[in-house]
Amino acid sequence: MKFFLISDNTDTQMGMRLAGIQGVIAHTRDEVLTELYKIIQDESVAIVLITTLCIQTCPEVIADMKLKLRRPLIVEIPDRHGSAKIGETIDAYISEAIGIKL
Repeated sequence: MKFFLISDNTDTQMGMRLAGIQGVIAHTRDEVLTELYKIIQDESVAIVLITTLCIQTCPEVIADMKLKLRRPLIVEIPDRHGSAKIGETIDAYISEAIGIKL
């Protein structure tokens, strides 16, 4: 089982490549969704890492995939500046999944 990265910048991609994780650069909603749908079909990929800015291009689609797909696990990682509020995003996903506001 492998990791795969969908990133909005080359710095993150290069860092992950040094750790042995392959990935692609995507800037638009269409690019992100095209790569994500392609990776979902690859049985060898267990975890997809996606930068916050990529997720912001299509948050509703990715949230739906996180809730419904058994594989791969989709994980949001902060952008290189670390300005995202991932904790709030996680709270929103949990609240939506269980139907209770945290």
